[in-house]
Amino acid sequence: MHYGFYGKVLEINLSSGEAKETALPGEYYRRYLGGSGLAAKIFYERGFHKIDPFDEAAPLLVFTGVLTGHRLPTACKAVFCGRSPATGIWAEATVGGYWPAALKTCGYDGLIITGRAPRPVYLYLNGSGFEIRDAASLWGQDVYKTQDLIQEELVEECRVAAIGPAGENGVLFAAIIIDGVDARAAGRCGLGALMGAKNLKAVAARRSGTLPEAADPGGLARARKESLPRIREKAKGLTDFGTAGGVPLVERLGDLPIRNWTGGSWTEGAARVSGQAMAEAGLRVKHYACFSCPIRCGKDMKVEIGPYRGTVAHGPEYETIAGFGAMCLNDDPNYIIAANDLCNRLGLDTISTASAVAFAMELFEHGFIDKAASGGLDLQWGSGEAILKLIPLIAGREGLGAQLSLGVKKAAAHFGPLAQEFIAESKGLEVAFHDPRAFTSMALVYATGNRGACHLEGLTYFNENMAFPASLVGLPDEYDPHGSGGKAALAKRMQDFMSIFNALGLCKFLIRGHVTAADIARWFSCVTGWEVSEQELWDAGERLFNLKRLINVELGISRKDDTLSPRLLVHDRREGAAAGSLPHLGKMLSEYYGLRGWTEEGIPAPDTLARLNLN
Repeated sequence: MHYGFYGKVLEINLSSGEAKETALPGEYYRRYLGGSGLAAKIFYERGFHKIDPFDEAAPLLVFTGVLTGHRLPTACKAVFCGRSPATGIWAEATVGGYWPAALKTCGYDGLIITGRAPRPVYLYLNGSGFEIRDAASLWGQDVYKTQDLIQEELVEECRVAAIGPAGENGVLFAAIIIDGVDARAAGRCGLGALMGAKNLKAVAARRSGTLPEAADPGGLARARKESLPRIREKAKGLTDFGTAGGVPLVERLGDLPIRNWTGGSWTEGAARVSGQAMAEAGLRVKHYACFSCPIRCGKDMKVEIGPYRGTVAHGPEYETIAGFGAMCLNDDPNYIIAANDLCNRLGLDTISTASAVAFAMELFEHGFIDKAASGGLDLQWGSGEAILKLIPLIAGREGLGAQLSLGVKKAAAHFGPLAQEFIAESKGLEVAFHDPRAFTSMALVYATGNRGACHLEGLTYFNENMAFPASLVGLPDEYDPHGSGGKAALAKRMQDFMSIFNALGLCKFLIRGHVTAADIARWFSCVTGWEVSEQELWDAGERLFNLKRLINVELGISRKDDTLSPRLLVHDRREGAAAGSLPHLGKMLSEYYGLRGWTEEGIPAPDTLARLNLN
């Protein structure tokens, strides 16, 4: 008997309509923790990484964590994994809300979806089996309408993960959106395009039955009770204003990217588009939470501009405000709210979409495109109207949107060699909106991240600004934000820590509540009945990061790819708190490889693999 997990996955071939259950050894869950860790283990050992992402045989792996669905703070996550259509390497996109907990009750720890349905379909799981249902009437519908139509058809309350037109059309940064209008996004790496290529519109799950029981429910309840006051106190800023509340502080620290990464300060603009300003303007309607979350960072906002004016939708997060605000020099929060809503409806990752829009504005400024090439759009900096008109073109791959839908790296190749100077990416993934010139540890996080330039793979800016003191992960607290000292150790430690969250099904905002590896080891032990030490958990995090690196090494990734665009390594910010700072990436990278036990070329060494039981 297993505690906390089922010990089996459901494999579905959409081409044939056949399915089978596959049992997994219990030791896999202790060593790989579930979620993206278990998905990576299966992906690698079956050789799935050798298959082109748009090939019919390519898999989409959908996994919950061992802790997902249990009454623990933020145990609300599921993860979509595969080979990225955008980058060609390892891809994972985590998502919260209520759909993951509903999926966990359906009797499996994960789904392995292969094949291509002969016509549009969606999957329905309800605890007593699964169905492949016709989705012809859903194809072409936006995400919110898809949720509503599936709910009407199934009658019983269910949760839905769906793609929009962007995924259907093969936009390389198409997202998977869950829970309808209270949208949470599995946003990065373009896994929505992978679903679209399989003619898979949605996965619906009805919460049914019960979870696999915990080994020590009493101990689990006590651990939860002890942690809640600390989490609520330390994460109060997220409760009050969500991630949008951090915009003014991030700008003061020189961390907010401005004017497609070329600006230095934007103080007044940041104040106008912050979560505080939106609340004061009466745009915020309500707070909401994901499953079992005491933080409640979700905010619903009024949509006052654009085609869906008069509706209420999920409010923009920090990354979306940074993208459609500061990156584009747009200081009108109404246009940011409308742009966020459009991206959610159409199924687009807001980070990559906003990067593409800002890139287009810079191309327009320098004469690489004109109104004829833009389809008549006046792509001036700060134009909210241009943003709202360009988003549907990207989702539909129409006109200029056809090039932008490929992501900024591939799009830049279309506009000529000099256009490469206007982008910020690593391994083909657009850089998330925290500037590595402000906190240089983020240069390492972006350059070595297993899915590309993703802030969530390390989140070290939280350590450097003391929102999550590094002493909580066993490292010194004080760092020179613009220096190189100690950054390699910090990046490695936090990458290993974040790997634990992705695998177990926990939200990374727990670090704002000062949750430690010792806390998580206790929760994991109470759920599974295993006596898991803090060190064993750290070892698992390191194992998972190296396993994903191994997948990428087999896809050709090495030191040559562990870099950033020149815009972030050569051009400094001329004003603001980060003025004059540039990351010394080469120096930090050599130190980082040594700490990881990798060769100078960035390949995990044989003794490292042996130590981590990966050989």
